[in-house]
Amino acid sequence: MADPGAESEPLLSGARGGGGGGRDCPAGSPGCRGVPVGPGAEARRALCFDQAVVFIEDAIQYRSIHHRVDSSSLRLYRWYYSDACQWILSLTIFLILFLAFIETPSSLTRTADVRYRSAPWQPPCGLTESIELLCLLVFVADVSVKSYLVGWAEFWKNLWLQAYLLVLVVSLLDWTVSLSLVCQEPLRVRRLLRPFFLMQNSSMMKKTLKCLRRSLPEMASVLLLLALHLCLFTMFGMLLFTGEKKDDGQAQERLTYFRNLPEALTSLLVLLTTANNPDVMIPAYSKHRAYAIFFVVFTLIGSLFLMNLLTAIIYNQFRGYLMKSLQTSLLRRRLGTWAAYQVLCSLSAEGGAAAQGVGVKAQDVLQVLHKVQLAGSHKQAIVEKLRSYGGDMMSADEFQKLFHEFDKRVIKQHPPRPEYRSPFLRSAQFLFSHRYFDYLGNLVALGNLVSICVFLVRDADVLPGDRDDFVLGILNCIFILYYLLEMLLKLFALGLRGYLVFLSNVFDGLLTIVLLVLEISTLAVYRFPHPGWKPEMLGLLSLWDMTRLVNMLIVFRFLRIIPSMKLMAVVASTILDLIKNMRAFGGILVVSRAGRAGRWGGARGQPDWWVGELHRRLRMVWGWLLCRKEGPCEGGSGSSRPGSTGPTRSERALSSQVQGLSWSDHAPLGHL
Repeated sequence: MADPGAESEPLLSGARGGGGGGRDCPAGSPGCRGVPVGPGAEARRALCFDQAVVFIEDAIQYRSIHHRVDSSSLRLYRWYYSDACQWILSLTIFLILFLAFIETPSSLTRTADVRYRSAPWQPPCGLTESIELLCLLVFVADVSVKSYLVGWAEFWKNLWLQAYLLVLVVSLLDWTVSLSLVCQEPLRVRRLLRPFFLMQNSSMMKKTLKCLRRSLPEMASVLLLLALHLCLFTMFGMLLFTGEKKDDGQAQERLTYFRNLPEALTSLLVLLTTANNPDVMIPAYSKHRAYAIFFVVFTLIGSLFLMNLLTAIIYNQFRGYLMKSLQTSLLRRRLGTWAAYQVLCSLSAEGGAAAQGVGVKAQDVLQVLHKVQLAGSHKQAIVEKLRSYGGDMMSADEFQKLFHEFDKRVIKQHPPRPEYRSPFLRSAQFLFSHRYFDYLGNLVALGNLVSICVFLVRDADVLPGDRDDFVLGILNCIFILYYLLEMLLKLFALGLRGYLVFLSNVFDGLLTIVLLVLEISTLAVYRFPHPGWKPEMLGLLSLWDMTRLVNMLIVFRFLRIIPSMKLMAVVASTILDLIKNMRAFGGILVVSRAGRAGRWGGARGQPDWWVGELHRRLRMVWGWLLCRKEGPCEGGSGSSRPGSTGPTRSERALSSQVQGLSWSDHAPLGHL
């Protein structure tokens, strides 16, 4: 995230954008009236509208407003942040990371074990290099556009842009060396630098790195204390565990875990993570129980005190930095909406409708909103609010409250249920749409799961070819028919749209259809179940394989009970939110691992290297799926009132942190 102090500089001054030769308004000019873009007022009016649109989009996406605002730059700016352009950039990052799979040494084999794998396909020299060159050219265009939009002066303040340019220069030079040596170079430096393209394009990863950097001073003191604790107990253990006889417990402890200083340090370091507990103390404990005191004291001090203290410091730093980051994001939103308000104020002043500062026309705001890329639900709520003003002027406070809709969550209203005239059908609709009908389905699913467990326990020692699947096949047919009947009855009660509104119904319905298709396929290939149902294998899968697949899907379908249990639903949603919030930190780990994975071609004759290479490269490409994140925060639940919008508790708490920043406290636009 850019430094929020950068947003305190003049927004539309001539210096903005690196002195673009009169492209921006002079300092102190109200809005866009001083921009020489055309001879007529219509051109100036269109420019003002474009500026307001961009400022509002910056506020929505929490972007800095420190960029060029002339007509051509605004078109380039909106094109750069369009969905198509960002999709191309995302695809380019994915491609340059995916090259690790097909470059020498290639990982495109069925197995990583050198004993069973065939010779991998080796791409000819120039194939992967051509793809890499295209990706690097896209990155060159990316850094060029970014540098132009922020201006030359801001470029020298932005270390990420400077590092971006440096990495591209080094990568292009290394690419040239590779071609000049006909792809036979022993070291490719650009492979080390590829993860940087993922990092610089993820705002969350940048925030996480910055937080880690700020946490290092406080972490260093605890790490030093932890290292001292480890060294003292290492020396004490080497002095304690000595013995001359080979069958002595002390001697076994010394020879196994405390032979020398590196082995003793490693043993206690592993014990700090409790990975070798209690194996590390068994030889000494077998001689005398008192030796366990050494290991218990070490574990209590190291694992239960120092490690927890380190975790608390990291948590405290991340919590404080997260709050500061969210406050900065909210401030960016306020600055973006304030800049849009000032621009629209200049339009009202030029039109002679009112003096500057009185307000903006609701029609002008409505015209701007039609051009803004905004979610349909939020845009609809803001438009409805705007229409209530009619032709009146909007003050600064009213304009500010207008964009509070961004901080609210929309609760979707359920589609209307089908209406039936028959009293019997209405009674059936009420019955099958009741929550007790869902409870009955959960009970039936539990019975299906119990039946599968019974047969797994009973046939645990029976070979797959000797099993009689007659009873289990009959039970599966009955349960799947019930699942189909349940889905049809819910469709009858809720209607198609009402059924698809609930994700649990979509999950349940898809699995039911898959189970029905598998069951029909099984009956078509292996006929109906009968006693001694053990046919020979026909088609792609044997009868036991088909049964196993059906049973696994049935077990997976049992997850449908999660929405029905509130406590379990809260725990599940918390776990999912935790996974989403850890994506940026996980991406940093991926990047650090990927940097070490791409330095050299590797010792291709070592089986251990081949086993680990595929996993390292998988993590490198999978980091792309972890780290792409839009917006600074998400999560929470909305209002419980159907059809209403309301801020969540966390959003209200965060918004209260910046309530003191009243709009009257802001300087005029020329001094922002």
